[in-house]
Amino acid sequence: MKIAILIDEPRITYLPGEEGAGEDLQKRRTVKGLKEVLSKRFECIVMKADYNIISKLKKEKVDLVFNLCNGVRGETRLAQIPALLEFAQIPYTGSSVLGHALAINKNYACKLFKESGVPTPDFISIYDYDELEQLEKRKIKFPVLVKPCDEGSGRGIHQDSLVFDMPTLISKVGEELKTYNPPIMITEYIKGREFTVGILGNGKDIKVLPILEISFEKLPKNLSRFYSFEVKSHYEDKTIFKCPAPLEDDLKAKIEQTAIKAYKVLNMRDYARVDIRLKDNIPYVLEINSLPGLLKGYSDFTKMADACRLGYSGLVYKIIENAINRYKRNDMKTKVV
Repeated sequence: MKIAILIDEPRITYLPGEEGAGEDLQKRRTVKGLKEVLSKRFECIVMKADYNIISKLKKEKVDLVFNLCNGVRGETRLAQIPALLEFAQIPYTGSSVLGHALAINKNYACKLFKESGVPTPDFISIYDYDELEQLEKRKIKFPVLVKPCDEGSGRGIHQDSLVFDMPTLISKVGEELKTYNPPIMITEYIKGREFTVGILGNGKDIKVLPILEISFEKLPKNLSRFYSFEVKSHYEDKTIFKCPAPLEDDLKAKIEQTAIKAYKVLNMRDYARVDIRLKDNIPYVLEINSLPGLLKGYSDFTKMADACRLGYSGLVYKIIENAINRYKRNDMKTKVV
């Protein structure tokens, strides 16, 4: 079987310390690690997605795409490559067009969570200042977290995104509306332990990896305890990752059940990562990453795989296996057998 690892052209060149800086290097390292593993069992090539990607995949007679594409721009950019691949009937790993589109747009994702009974922080989504009056109507109390609705990797979530009063909120919302696609989300701040849950599989064949807790107890006292851009970029050595997370069995099961339900609500496929905060022993789903990082030894997902028998190689092969089995079950006309 021939597998193509499909990656994006870089969106932009970042300055050191800027949001997004270092992502291209991480992607190159991720691709190198994936290719080393996949090449042991399959013929494996690396291709960049461009306007001619379908014809190139057809020319190379690729059987399966290992999709790592975030897309270039637009509010549903994660769904762009899956849409092209489905149109061309080329099998690929990971979530569908619908799954990626829902997961990247936290506004719609959180609405679906609420509708489906998945605990998620209360929120409002606004296009202009006059809509801030919804906060009082919804009885959402300060502090609140201000964030873009369709960004990933912590973009747009800074220390000053946690806001404690209305004048500061008005100013922060103005900044966000100038920088990111509307609407801007204002969410209830869940003060509590933070976890991320890796899920593998489809339908009845779903596996939850060891839960990873992200602890901020060692951060400087002047920093708020959440995973902001500043914490990710400058205080990685002060951030403690506990995997498996120290949890009592009942609470562990509750977190796993909540994560699986959220995974199914957004129609995730093959693998995804669910971010959760705990309040009064209730797991609140913050968001789902439908295309989580796979950098060996660095990304949360690979840390979870390393904490069990699966390991990094097992994780990569399991993602491939999940995709192949899914196409078999769907009885699609494909070369994957």
